[in-house]
Amino acid sequence: MQVEADAVTDSGARRRDPRRILRDETLLVLALSLGASGVSALISFVGSVTKPGGLKDQAATMNASAAPGRPWLDLTWQLFGIATALVPVALIAHLLLREGAGLRTLGFDRTRPWPDLGRGAAIAAVIGSTGIAFYLAARGLGFNLTVIPEALPSVWWKYPVLILSAVQNAVLEEVIVVGYLLRRLGQLGWSAGTALVASAVLRGSYHLYQGVGGFVGNMVMGVVFVYLYRRWGRVGPLVVAHSLLDIGAFVGYALLAHRVPWLPTG
Repeated sequence: MQVEADAVTDSGARRRDPRRILRDETLLVLALSLGASGVSALISFVGSVTKPGGLKDQAATMNASAAPGRPWLDLTWQLFGIATALVPVALIAHLLLREGAGLRTLGFDRTRPWPDLGRGAAIAAVIGSTGIAFYLAARGLGFNLTVIPEALPSVWWKYPVLILSAVQNAVLEEVIVVGYLLRRLGQLGWSAGTALVASAVLRGSYHLYQGVGGFVGNMVMGVVFVYLYRRWGRVGPLVVAHSLLDIGAFVGYALLAHRVPWLPTG
């Protein structure tokens, strides 16, 4: 009887719709990562717009101290947060390996380091300058909170942690929002245009805590990144570009805050 029951179970598993399995997998990956971040950002945005005062009079702080006054404990928490944030990427690597692929199929490997670095630097140079101008304009018009890229204490590990945080953001977002999501949506039969919109809206959604400007600006960036990914077939340049953009934002703010008049500091 047990043998028959096992046979029925195996037969049922084989009859399961592979598209449904992929859909459920994609939803679970997003629920464990940037999809959840999007919901959290939406809740934060609702709180900001319903709070007395304008958006630009409120602040959204990134890379804050996790244990003020206790630098070694703070460092431990910072490294723990960076490491655990990358677990969804490890999960995606595992899922892709099970289907006989891997992160290499997304173009996230070391096979083309110099082209990836060159293209990434070029992307960062173009998007970085326009991004700063867009942020300042959106904040000036009252559509954005004042973004505080870092609020870490002046300790020896401050800049290494900011750089690691920037790279972690880049790897997590580009692997999931571009490489993985577009692959799965394509396997589910979504059109190229619909998949592009889904990826761009997702990217904008988890930046909504910054305000309308953060949402729109990152959506536009998402459209550009999807186009470049489809052109090159690699997330490598996008990871480089995103890393450089965030390093510039985090480290640049740490160096320039309260030293230049045009940089809002909350």
